Amino acid sequence: MADNSLASPRISNTAIATLLKEKYAVNPLVHLTCRDRNLIGLQSHLMGLDVLGLHDILVVTGDPTKIGDFPGATSVYDLSSMQLIELIKKFNRGISYSGKSLKRPTRFNVAAAFNPNVRNLDRAVQRMKRKIESGADYFISQPIFDAERILEVSEATKGIDVPIYIGIMPLTSSRNAEFLHNEVPGIRLTDDVRQRMADVANDKEQSAREGIAIAKDLIDVAMAHFKGIYLITPMSRYQMTVELTKYIKEKEQKLTASSIAAKANGLIW
Repeated sequence: MADNSLASPRISNTAIATLLKEKYAVNPLVHLTCRDRNLIGLQSHLMGLDVLGLHDILVVTGDPTKIGDFPGATSVYDLSSMQLIELIKKFNRGISYSGKSLKRPTRFNVAAAFNPNVRNLDRAVQRMKRKIESGADYFISQPIFDAERILEVSEATKGIDVPIYIGIMPLTSSRNAEFLHNEVPGIRLTDDVRQRMADVANDKEQSAREGIAIAKDLIDVAMAHFKGIYLITPMSRYQMTVELTKYIKEKEQKLTASSIAAKANGLIW
Protein backbone atom coordinates (compact mmCIF):
# COMPACT_ATOMS: atom_id res chain seq x y z
CA MET A 1 0.00 0.00 0.00
CA ALA A 2 2.00 2.97 -1.33
CA ASP A 3 2.26 6.17 0.69
CA ASN A 4 1.52 8.98 -1.80
CA SER A 5 3.86 7.59 -4.45
CA LEU A 6 5.43 10.06 -6.90
CA ALA A 7 4.65 12.76 -4.32
CA SER A 8 1.00 12.92 -5.40
CA PRO A 9 -1.89 12.69 -2.91
CA ARG A 10 -3.82 9.41 -2.81
CA ILE A 11 -6.39 7.96 -0.45
CA SER A 12 -4.74 7.24 2.90
CA ASN A 13 -3.04 3.86 2.67
CA THR A 14 -3.97 3.24 6.32
CA ALA A 15 -7.66 3.56 5.43
CA ILE A 16 -7.41 1.21 2.46
CA ALA A 17 -5.25 -1.26 4.40
CA THR A 18 -7.82 -1.35 7.20
CA LEU A 19 -10.64 -2.05 4.72
CA LEU A 20 -8.65 -4.87 3.13
CA LYS A 21 -7.87 -6.41 6.49
CA GLU A 22 -11.43 -6.17 7.81
CA LYS A 23 -13.36 -7.09 4.65
CA TYR A 24 -11.05 -9.62 3.01
CA ALA A 25 -8.69 -10.80 5.78
CA VAL A 26 -5.75 -9.62 3.67
CA ASN A 27 -2.56 -8.79 5.55
CA PRO A 28 -1.45 -5.49 3.94
CA LEU A 29 2.08 -4.17 3.59
CA VAL A 30 1.76 -0.50 4.47
CA HIS A 31 4.40 1.83 3.08
CA LEU A 32 5.64 4.64 5.32
CA THR A 33 7.64 7.57 3.94
CA CYS A 34 9.91 9.97 5.76
CA ARG A 35 8.68 12.78 3.50
CA ASP A 36 5.18 13.64 4.72
CA ARG A 37 5.22 13.56 8.52
CA ASN A 38 7.37 15.22 11.16
CA LEU A 39 8.72 13.34 14.16
CA ILE A 40 5.50 13.87 16.13
CA GLY A 41 3.28 12.76 13.26
CA LEU A 42 5.38 9.67 12.54
CA GLN A 43 5.11 8.44 16.13
CA SER A 44 1.37 9.10 16.26
CA HIS A 45 0.95 7.31 12.93
CA LEU A 46 2.90 4.28 14.12
CA MET A 47 0.81 3.97 17.27
CA GLY A 48 -2.32 4.17 15.12
CA LEU A 49 -1.10 1.45 12.77
CA ASP A 50 -0.38 -0.81 15.72
CA VAL A 51 -3.84 -0.26 17.22
CA LEU A 52 -5.40 -1.17 13.85
CA GLY A 53 -3.37 -4.38 13.70
CA LEU A 54 -1.35 -3.24 10.68
CA HIS A 55 2.04 -4.60 11.65
CA ASP A 56 3.83 -5.00 8.32
CA ILE A 57 5.57 -1.81 7.19
CA LEU A 58 7.84 -0.89 4.30
CA VAL A 59 9.98 2.09 5.25
CA VAL A 60 10.96 4.36 2.34
CA THR A 61 12.47 7.80 2.06
CA GLY A 62 9.70 8.97 -0.28
CA ASP A 63 9.88 10.66 -3.68
CA PRO A 64 10.76 14.37 -3.33
CA THR A 65 7.79 16.73 -3.52
CA LYS A 66 9.25 18.57 -6.53
CA ILE A 67 8.37 15.66 -8.83
CA GLY A 68 4.70 15.61 -7.80
CA ASP A 69 1.61 17.64 -8.62
CA PHE A 70 2.19 20.13 -5.78
CA PRO A 71 5.65 21.70 -6.21
CA GLY A 72 4.89 24.15 -3.38
CA ALA A 73 4.53 21.32 -0.86
CA THR A 74 7.26 20.79 1.72
CA SER A 75 9.28 17.61 2.20
CA VAL A 76 9.70 17.04 5.93
CA TYR A 77 12.42 14.40 6.33
CA ASP A 78 12.82 14.79 10.09
CA LEU A 79 14.21 11.24 9.95
CA SER A 80 16.12 9.26 7.36
CA SER A 81 14.88 5.81 6.40
CA MET A 82 17.48 4.22 8.69
CA GLN A 83 16.48 6.44 11.60
CA LEU A 84 12.82 5.59 11.01
CA ILE A 85 13.63 1.88 11.09
CA GLU A 86 15.47 2.43 14.38
CA LEU A 87 12.47 4.33 15.75
CA ILE A 88 10.09 1.50 14.84
CA LYS A 89 12.35 -1.02 16.53
CA LYS A 90 12.36 1.18 19.66
CA PHE A 91 8.57 1.12 19.53
CA ASN A 92 8.77 -2.69 19.45
CA ARG A 93 10.63 -2.42 22.76
CA GLY A 94 7.90 -0.14 24.11
CA ILE A 95 10.02 3.02 23.98
CA SER A 96 9.26 6.33 22.21
CA TYR A 97 11.81 8.49 20.38
CA SER A 98 12.44 10.50 23.56
CA GLY A 99 12.93 7.36 25.63
CA LYS A 100 9.57 7.47 27.39
CA SER A 101 7.52 4.33 27.88
CA LEU A 102 4.71 3.60 25.40
CA LYS A 103 3.02 1.47 28.09
CA ARG A 104 3.19 -1.54 25.78
CA PRO A 105 5.45 -2.59 22.88
CA THR A 106 4.33 -2.56 19.26
CA ARG A 107 4.68 -5.60 16.98
CA PHE A 108 5.98 -4.31 13.68
CA ASN A 109 7.80 -6.29 11.00
CA VAL A 110 9.94 -3.84 9.06
CA ALA A 111 10.82 -4.08 5.39
CA ALA A 112 13.42 -1.76 3.92
CA ALA A 113 13.80 -0.56 0.36
CA PHE A 114 16.70 -1.60 -1.85
CA ASN A 115 17.56 0.11 -5.12
CA PRO A 116 19.64 -2.18 -7.34
CA ASN A 117 19.41 0.19 -10.34
CA VAL A 118 22.55 2.09 -9.45
CA ARG A 119 26.02 2.37 -10.93
CA ASN A 120 27.79 1.26 -7.76
CA LEU A 121 26.03 -1.91 -6.61
CA ASP A 122 28.57 -2.58 -3.87
CA ARG A 123 27.73 0.76 -2.28
CA ALA A 124 24.03 -0.12 -2.39
CA VAL A 125 24.77 -3.43 -0.66
CA GLN A 126 26.74 -1.61 2.05
CA ARG A 127 23.67 0.56 2.58
CA MET A 128 21.59 -2.61 2.94
CA LYS A 129 23.94 -3.79 5.68
CA ARG A 130 23.53 -0.50 7.55
CA LYS A 131 19.76 -0.89 7.33
CA ILE A 132 20.08 -4.39 8.81
CA GLU A 133 22.07 -2.89 11.67
CA SER A 134 19.21 -0.39 12.11
CA GLY A 135 16.77 -3.28 12.40
CA ALA A 136 15.44 -4.10 8.90
CA ASP A 137 13.87 -7.57 8.85
CA TYR A 138 13.85 -7.99 5.06
CA PHE A 139 14.23 -6.04 1.81
CA ILE A 140 12.03 -5.20 -1.15
CA SER A 141 13.74 -3.96 -4.28
CA GLN A 142 12.78 -1.32 -6.77
CA PRO A 143 11.48 -2.97 -9.96
CA ILE A 144 14.25 -4.52 -12.03
CA PHE A 145 13.98 -4.73 -15.82
CA ASP A 146 17.32 -6.39 -16.51
CA ALA A 147 17.92 -10.12 -16.06
CA GLU A 148 21.66 -9.54 -15.96
CA ARG A 149 21.21 -7.10 -13.09
CA ILE A 150 19.25 -9.72 -11.12
CA LEU A 151 22.22 -12.07 -11.45
CA GLU A 152 24.59 -9.30 -10.36
CA VAL A 153 22.42 -8.56 -7.31
CA SER A 154 22.39 -12.26 -6.42
CA GLU A 155 26.17 -12.37 -6.47
CA ALA A 156 26.60 -9.08 -4.61
CA THR A 157 24.18 -10.00 -1.79
CA LYS A 158 25.51 -13.45 -0.96
CA GLY A 159 26.60 -12.12 2.43
CA ILE A 160 23.14 -10.73 3.26
CA ASP A 161 21.36 -13.11 5.64
CA VAL A 162 17.86 -11.57 5.55
CA PRO A 163 15.26 -12.20 2.80
CA ILE A 164 15.34 -10.09 -0.36
CA TYR A 165 12.23 -9.77 -2.53
CA ILE A 166 12.91 -8.78 -6.14
CA GLY A 167 10.51 -6.17 -7.52
CA ILE A 168 8.84 -7.11 -10.79
CA MET A 169 6.48 -4.69 -12.55
CA PRO A 170 4.90 -5.53 -15.92
CA LEU A 171 5.05 -2.77 -18.51
CA THR A 172 1.80 -1.66 -20.14
CA SER A 173 3.08 0.29 -23.14
CA SER A 174 6.10 1.91 -24.72
CA ARG A 175 4.99 5.23 -23.24
CA ASN A 176 4.85 3.61 -19.81
CA ALA A 177 8.35 2.19 -20.32
CA GLU A 178 9.80 5.56 -21.35
CA PHE A 179 8.13 7.36 -18.44
CA LEU A 180 9.55 4.89 -15.92
CA HIS A 181 13.01 5.06 -17.46
CA ASN A 182 13.21 8.84 -17.77
CA GLU A 183 11.00 10.26 -15.03
CA VAL A 184 10.86 7.92 -12.03
CA PRO A 185 13.83 8.05 -9.62
CA GLY A 186 15.48 4.70 -8.98
CA ILE A 187 14.16 2.89 -12.07
CA ARG A 188 16.17 2.08 -15.19
CA LEU A 189 15.18 -0.02 -18.21
CA THR A 190 17.57 -1.72 -20.60
CA ASP A 191 17.69 -0.66 -24.25
CA ASP A 192 16.47 -4.14 -25.20
CA VAL A 193 13.35 -3.90 -23.02
CA ARG A 194 12.57 -0.39 -24.27
CA GLN A 195 12.95 -1.58 -27.86
CA ARG A 196 10.68 -4.59 -27.30
CA MET A 197 7.96 -2.27 -26.04
CA ALA A 198 8.59 0.25 -28.84
CA ASP A 199 8.18 -2.49 -31.46
CA VAL A 200 4.54 -3.01 -30.38
CA ALA A 201 3.77 0.59 -29.47
CA ASN A 202 0.86 0.83 -31.93
CA ASP A 203 -0.98 -2.22 -30.57
CA LYS A 204 -2.44 -1.83 -27.07
CA GLU A 205 -3.19 -5.53 -26.54
CA GLN A 206 0.15 -6.66 -27.93
CA SER A 207 1.90 -4.11 -25.70
CA ALA A 208 0.28 -5.66 -22.64
CA ARG A 209 1.24 -9.17 -23.79
CA GLU A 210 4.83 -8.07 -24.38
CA GLY A 211 4.94 -6.46 -20.93
CA ILE A 212 3.76 -9.73 -19.39
CA ALA A 213 6.32 -11.72 -21.42
CA ILE A 214 9.16 -9.49 -20.24
CA ALA A 215 7.98 -9.82 -16.64
CA LYS A 216 7.85 -13.63 -16.91
CA ASP A 217 11.41 -13.72 -18.26
CA LEU A 218 12.55 -11.68 -15.26
CA ILE A 219 10.56 -13.85 -12.83
CA ASP A 220 12.25 -16.97 -14.19
CA VAL A 221 15.67 -15.53 -13.39
CA ALA A 222 14.63 -14.11 -10.01
CA MET A 223 13.05 -17.38 -8.83
CA ALA A 224 16.25 -19.23 -9.63
CA HIS A 225 18.29 -16.97 -7.35
CA PHE A 226 15.94 -15.47 -4.75
CA LYS A 227 13.24 -16.80 -2.44
CA GLY A 228 10.71 -14.03 -2.97
CA ILE A 229 9.06 -11.89 -5.65
CA TYR A 230 7.42 -8.50 -5.06
CA LEU A 231 4.83 -7.88 -7.77
CA ILE A 232 4.04 -4.24 -8.47
CA THR A 233 0.71 -3.51 -10.16
CA PRO A 234 1.07 -0.90 -12.94
CA MET A 235 -1.57 1.85 -13.01
CA SER A 236 -4.40 -0.25 -11.52
CA ARG A 237 -3.94 -2.98 -14.16
CA TYR A 238 -4.53 -5.61 -11.49
CA GLN A 239 -5.30 -8.33 -14.02
CA MET A 240 -1.62 -8.32 -15.04
CA THR A 241 -0.64 -9.00 -11.42
CA VAL A 242 -3.21 -11.80 -11.25
CA GLU A 243 -1.72 -13.45 -14.34
CA LEU A 244 1.83 -13.17 -13.01
CA THR A 245 0.77 -14.51 -9.60
CA LYS A 246 -0.73 -17.58 -11.28
CA TYR A 247 2.45 -18.00 -13.32
CA ILE A 248 4.61 -17.90 -10.18
CA LYS A 249 2.37 -20.38 -8.33
CA GLU A 250 2.40 -22.81 -11.25
CA LYS A 251 6.17 -22.51 -11.54
CA GLU A 252 6.55 -23.13 -7.80
CA GLN A 253 4.43 -26.28 -8.05
CA LYS A 254 6.53 -27.59 -10.95
CA LEU A 255 9.77 -26.88 -9.10
CA THR A 256 8.45 -28.60 -5.97
CA ALA A 257 7.31 -31.64 -7.94
CA SER A 258 10.66 -31.82 -9.72
CA SER A 259 12.55 -31.61 -6.41
CA ILE A 260 10.42 -34.38 -4.87
CA ALA A 261 10.98 -36.59 -7.90
CA ALA A 262 14.73 -35.99 -7.81
CA LYS A 263 14.89 -36.92 -4.12
CA ALA A 264 12.84 -40.04 -4.73
CA ASN A 265 15.29 -41.10 -7.44
CA GLY A 266 18.29 -40.42 -5.22
CA LEU A 267 19.55 -37.61 -7.43
CA ILE A 268 19.64 -35.05 -4.59
CA TRP A 269 19.86 -35.30 -0.82
